[in-house]
Amino acid sequence: MQMQQVHASNSSYLISHRPSLRGIPQPSFQLWSRPSSFPTQRKLKRVSHGCRNDVTKIKAVAVNKTEKSVKVKATISVQPTIGGIFSSLAIDADDLTDLLGKSLFVELLSAELDPKTKLEKKPIQDFAHRTHRSPKEVRYLAEFDVPVDFGEIGAILVENEHRREMFIKEIILDGFELGPVRFTCESWLHPKKDNPVKRVFFPDKSYLPSETPEGVKRVREEELQHLRGNGQGERKKFDRIYDYDVYNDLGDPDKDPDLQRPVLGGAEHPYPRRCRTGRPRSAKDSLSEERTSDVYVPRDECFSEVKQLTFNSKTLASALQALVPALTALIVDKNLPFQVFSEIDALYDEGVPLPAGQGKVKLSTLLPRLVSLIKDRGEDILRFEIPATMDKDRFFWLRDEEFGRQTLAGLNPCCIQLVTEWPLKSNLDPAIYGPAESAITTELVEQEIRGFLTVEEAIKQKRLFVLDYHDLLLPLVEEVRKIEGTTLYGSRALFFLTRDGTLRPLAIELVRPPIDGKPQWKKVFAPTWHSTGVWLWRLAKIHVLAHDTGYHQLVSHWLRTHCATEPYIIAANRQLSAMHPIYRLLHPHFRYTMEINALARESLINAGGIIEQCFTPQKHSVLLSSIAYDKHWRFDLQSLPKDLIHRGLAVEDPTAPHGLKLTIEDYPYANDGLDLWAAFKSWFTEYIDHYYADSNAVQSDTELQAWWDEVINVGHADKKDEPWWPALKTKEDLVEVVTTIAWTTSGHHAAVNFGQFSFAGYFPNRPTIARTNLPLEDPSDPEWELFLQKPEVTMLKCFPSQYQATTVITVLDVLSNHSPDEEYIGTSVEPAWEQEPRVKAAFEKFKGRLNELEGTIDERNADLTKKNRNGAGVVPYELLKPTSEAGVTGKGVPYSISI
Repeated sequence: MQMQQVHASNSSYLISHRPSLRGIPQPSFQLWSRPSSFPTQRKLKRVSHGCRNDVTKIKAVAVNKTEKSVKVKATISVQPTIGGIFSSLAIDADDLTDLLGKSLFVELLSAELDPKTKLEKKPIQDFAHRTHRSPKEVRYLAEFDVPVDFGEIGAILVENEHRREMFIKEIILDGFELGPVRFTCESWLHPKKDNPVKRVFFPDKSYLPSETPEGVKRVREEELQHLRGNGQGERKKFDRIYDYDVYNDLGDPDKDPDLQRPVLGGAEHPYPRRCRTGRPRSAKDSLSEERTSDVYVPRDECFSEVKQLTFNSKTLASALQALVPALTALIVDKNLPFQVFSEIDALYDEGVPLPAGQGKVKLSTLLPRLVSLIKDRGEDILRFEIPATMDKDRFFWLRDEEFGRQTLAGLNPCCIQLVTEWPLKSNLDPAIYGPAESAITTELVEQEIRGFLTVEEAIKQKRLFVLDYHDLLLPLVEEVRKIEGTTLYGSRALFFLTRDGTLRPLAIELVRPPIDGKPQWKKVFAPTWHSTGVWLWRLAKIHVLAHDTGYHQLVSHWLRTHCATEPYIIAANRQLSAMHPIYRLLHPHFRYTMEINALARESLINAGGIIEQCFTPQKHSVLLSSIAYDKHWRFDLQSLPKDLIHRGLAVEDPTAPHGLKLTIEDYPYANDGLDLWAAFKSWFTEYIDHYYADSNAVQSDTELQAWWDEVINVGHADKKDEPWWPALKTKEDLVEVVTTIAWTTSGHHAAVNFGQFSFAGYFPNRPTIARTNLPLEDPSDPEWELFLQKPEVTMLKCFPSQYQATTVITVLDVLSNHSPDEEYIGTSVEPAWEQEPRVKAAFEKFKGRLNELEGTIDERNADLTKKNRNGAGVVPYELLKPTSEAGVTGKGVPYSISI
């Protein structure tokens, strides 16, 4: 079929235009383009497996070449979506559009300029009509007569003539001498009525800016301009605009003055930036953004529908909306503690019946793993799965050796530090917070290690380690203690490295600053063999664990992965073209992160949300993460090797594996993590070597430099003047930057996320909050007498309340879950990586290293000399095993922060 060739001046995809009648030639006039002297682009690679008959591959169709033109067929693969086009069998206006053969308007853009005019060649246009429809795939076909001198296809413009959006998987052009050409899209296509801007899709071959084919240089830049937006107005659901804003949407002062929260981001409360939504300002606080039920994220950042079925962006919110009222009805007093330990065990054994809900969807439907439907009684039973740790050893949480082991192989293994100075001292102002020197004395430590070493010798031999939350938490103590049902101390926990490589807890220090006219109070607790001391030690552990759990959730997890990564994603979409090799390298590491972050702002870290209700330090939780960002966050220290060195857990040693000698040889998080880091670095080095001939190519890459400049100066603007930001001047600099980002989104996130249910699903092991003061703080208090008579009751009152515990366990179960469509590192090659044999070969080597790592981790876990990985009742450390089956497994490393 001969198609018309209409082309308007300035035929940008930003301008709405189409042929008046299909198949009738029209007069032509020249396209505008800026002049360029770039040489002819290399040929596009043949699609190596263009005959796969699934949703992402369309079988090649033989076509004939005419004398002056080539018959080219464009097959567009569309995925049917829930609630979108093709979701119903009923005939509607979109079906009529398909019947008329005017479903999609498609334009082919040449990669070359007209040799005579040095301007862009006229685009070739046609309507695509539907040729196939099934529950799994819909296909459209457009046919073109492409002049033999048209050159390679540099881009495709598509306009959606339907009333609803559609999800385009890919476009295959078939008919060229070198074989089919694939354009991987994986993108939502908005209807023209919502936005007349045509979508541009580039072929799978990647180009640096300086190597961009002349014919598509303009559309490459204009696409980036569109993605940046103009910073004005409220974003619509179909928008694909990436812009920045501060965290001014966590509070809800319009609902309740007590829900007002400070703005995070700026000189007063430094913080990374989030995606701008453009929502109106709050009526009662001009600095805050109005809260709405739906939080905007750019359309292509939304969850896939497979992931939505297991973790719908609304599943957690819906489950909590249903569960919280049910728990409120069941537990009238939100501060009610568990009365006996058997009540805790009942949550995992027989469960507890939930009151009948008011909603249409039962909890057993929303949370089938947690809530069972007793059909004969028609009621929901809340019954938690037994976590792997508890299943192995019901009393694991009581053991001091497990307390020490989990600092190296638990949920938060990235905070333990080497003690390098003695005595331990605070850097806070003693005039405000009291004497700076720790109450953990030399005599106490040497008594605990029983003369084996002096403190001086232990420090010299690198045998003393500390979890230190003293200076971070002490300034918040006074404000937190004003909140009913909670308390706070500054804390330190000291550990000794034994001969068998395990950490033995030596002492815990809890400190209260001068408040309410009372002087500073500090007390040191140590393991002992007298009942009163034993129970005080257990209570002190609850406080330290609550501090560590709060820090884990707010800093190690939220801040260091979710929050810090969002600016990398925003800047990448604003400054790196979709055809840029670094964009295509990092894109798998960015999938779904903005969506899950928006959900967190909506339901988890918001004022009155789950974190504030259930975690230390409650309403000051996100403020704590801002303080940690201000005082501790550095991009360079997100590198695993540099983080280990900074904490004193490793030193550089060119003779050691990965160039690092670990201070604690059996450190599972570091052992497995360094292997994973090295695999990433090797893969990225080969990838970058392919695209960048030398360091000059890195420096002259305008898009790359603009991306990194925006990350520093806009995305992390409150840290922009810090000297530790790496400069992108060499290939080695670039490898370090992308490896750090990839490690953060994959390895680090997996290590602190997917073990949440295993380690904290039985909450006495990782209490999220400590609700009562140590009875020793005021011996005249009646609580001291209660403690002496019923220490178990005192412990249960200190633990999270029934409401807090059941809510947290529910959330941790959902957050620890792998989706069936989880994209694990190294499991499948990206289409763009297949275009270059050298890149594909490098990826296959990366994949092989990850397969080897799977076996290495199994070997380490089976090695009886590695006592931090195995033993009676010990769960093996598998959090950094690259792959996993779906569900709550305690292993598996996805590419991205997607939950």
